[in-house]
Order: sequence, then C-alpha cells, then structure tokens
Amino acid sequence: MIEPLTDGLAHRVLAHLGLARAKPSVTYLGHLVAAYGQRVPWESVSRIARRAYCLPGGGCPRWPEIFWEEALSLGTGGTCFESNLAFFSLLRALGFEGYLTINNMSESIGCHTACVVEWGGEQWLADAGYPVYAPLRIDPLGETQASSPWMDYSLTPAGPDEYIVTQSPHARPYAFTLINKPVSIARYRAATIDDYGEQGLFLSRIIVLRASPGHVQRFDSSQETNAVEVFEGGQKREEALGDDPAAALSARFGVNLRVLREAFAALRG
Repeated sequence: MIEPLTDGLAHRVLAHLGLARAKPSVTYLGHLVAAYGQRVPWESVSRIARRAYCLPGGGCPRWPEIFWEEALSLGTGGTCFESNLAFFSLLRALGFEGYLTINNMSESIGCHTACVVEWGGEQWLADAGYPVYAPLRIDPLGETQASSPWMDYSLTPAGPDEYIVTQSPHARPYAFTLINKPVSIARYRAATIDDYGEQGLFLSRIIVLRASPGHVQRFDSSQETNAVEVFEGGQKREEALGDDPAAALSARFGVNLRVLREAFAALRG
C-alpha cells in the first residue's frame, strides 16, 4: 500500500498547486493533473545534483516527503519514478484509490511509470511523470480520448492489459505503452533506486519542462543550442539563454539556482 502524505503536507502541496481541497472526482483529478503540470517541472536537475553526493544502495531517491518538501522550497520536480510516486501519495491523501504501474516506451522495457486511479467503477490514467496533462479513461473495449490546453491524447487497447498512449500535436505522437497491472511498492521502490544506477535515465542530460498558460517550455542540454524550446499552437520557437544558462533557467522555470549550478557542475565532472 502506498502511504499517503500527511494532512499538513498535503495542505501545503495543494496551496503550492493553487487548489483547494475537494471530494475525489474525475473532475478534481483533472484539476490536480493540470495544476501539477504547471507548478511542478519535469526535470532531471534535482536527481543529477543529488546523485553527485548521495549514498549508494538506496540513499539516492527522493521519496514523496522529500520530493514535495523540495518542490515547495526549491521549485524542483523530477522524472517519472519519483514524480508519480509523489503524486500518487498526494492522491491517496486526498481520498483517491488506485495503483502504480511500470510501463514501456517502444523497445525500452520498464522505463516509465504512471498512476492509475479507480473511480466510479472505471480506471483512469493519471500520469504526472510524462507528463500527460489530462486524465485518460482506460477502456479495454476501445479507444478513449482526452484534451488539455496543451495536448490532446488517445489511449488505444493493444493487447491484454496493454494500451498505446499517443499525443498531438507532437513531433513524436507515440508517448508510451501502458501496462495496466499494479506493481507492489517494494518493486516500485527497487526500480526507483535502480534508476539512480549506471543504467539510470536522464542522469547525463539536464532537461527541464513545464507547462504555462498557452504554451510548454523545454530545455535539453544534449541539444547544445543553449536555448529553450517554446511550443505554442503546434509551432516551435527557440529562445536563447545567454551567457549564464543556469541563471536563465532558474529565472524561467523557478528551479533553485544552487541546484541548477550543482547539476551543471556534476555533468562537467
């Protein structure tokens, strides 16, 4: 069983998301998913910085309480393993039920996580770790769709307990393959620890992404353009960061400057 956040921390997180507490519903779940995407960045900065000094063998992951305290104080977020566990712990504190899944991206097996919420006899994909900006109803009998201000989505059955998640407008419409099977917290925690290991994802690239009204902004250090990509209305433009990219990213995304500088320094070796 996934432990819920304490009431006090859940209250502070809701304030950070700009939401009031409400009874569980699909509508409220949609508000939570959309608010998360705008207030909590998808980023690899915090885990790159943390990996530089954490203890091996399970000492690296930022479990939900740490994740949320740093989100509140440092403006950080995370990648899917930590983000979805933290988001699901918030959902549990708010009265939602469901489970966590570990999913695939094409030939990459077990590389992406997602939450599944059970409500009113139905199941809903609620993925803070991609992120998917709207809940998607899971229907084994046919395709379902959902829209958000930033992206439209579809979820299509592809086999027993398997669903293809697609997004548009996007240069790569395929997002991931949902494996709709609950995973134990022990397995999930082990996979999260492993994600800080030698085969861990996004430990050699600084990526920061966050939605804002009308557009999505993304920085990826592997592109070596020293610019932020801005996606708006199906179009992309680039905005240069200048001579101090860490400071520019901090100002743009709200991520703590010290953490950004530590991440850049870690990648330089």
